[in-house]
Amino acid sequence: MSAFWHSFGPLAVFALVASITPGPNNTMLAASGLTHGFRRTLPHMLGVSAGFVVMVGLVGVGLDTVFDRLPWLYVLLKYVSAVYLLWLAWKIAQAGAGASSSGAGRPLGFLQAAGFQWVNPKAWVIAIGIVSAYTPRDEFLFNLLVACLICGAISLPTVGLWAGFGAGMRRWLARPAILRGFNLAMALLLVASLYPLMQEAAAR
Repeated sequence: MSAFWHSFGPLAVFALVASITPGPNNTMLAASGLTHGFRRTLPHMLGVSAGFVVMVGLVGVGLDTVFDRLPWLYVLLKYVSAVYLLWLAWKIAQAGAGASSSGAGRPLGFLQAAGFQWVNPKAWVIAIGIVSAYTPRDEFLFNLLVACLICGAISLPTVGLWAGFGAGMRRWLARPAILRGFNLAMALLLVASLYPLMQEAAAR
């Protein structure tokens, strides 16, 4: 057990901190929990966790080498991600009371949430960090599998906390004006999550 903790304990701590801190996924889950409720947000939660685990696995088996050979592809992905996140921020800001009952503004489904990980800058940074810094190189494929299982076990409860937080706020934010203000704050947080990318672009 001590050997396992020595190898994977730091990874578990890193995955916990990275998963529970604010970012595009958690901001969107809080907004979805508020607008649609916890139960209707479950596919979104499961998609985030499963999509991220798949990303860690694919990065581990060599996807990062594609970006080493084709750096322009990584740059393109970053800017596509920024545009998509800005669009999502706008959609969240426009969400209001009654979205879940009217059928408008459906929550993200499982496949949509899983696919979103590939345009989520924070997910890329975390996945590459897990593979490069926290996955032991001896018996790498086995260790990568363990790392993926750890990430999945940590990700689902932490994203659930954010969805639950949003759902728990529904009764406190029943007034349309207050609900719109909350969604606007979530949208602004989503835009703020792009700051590192914008800072990097300005430094070029």
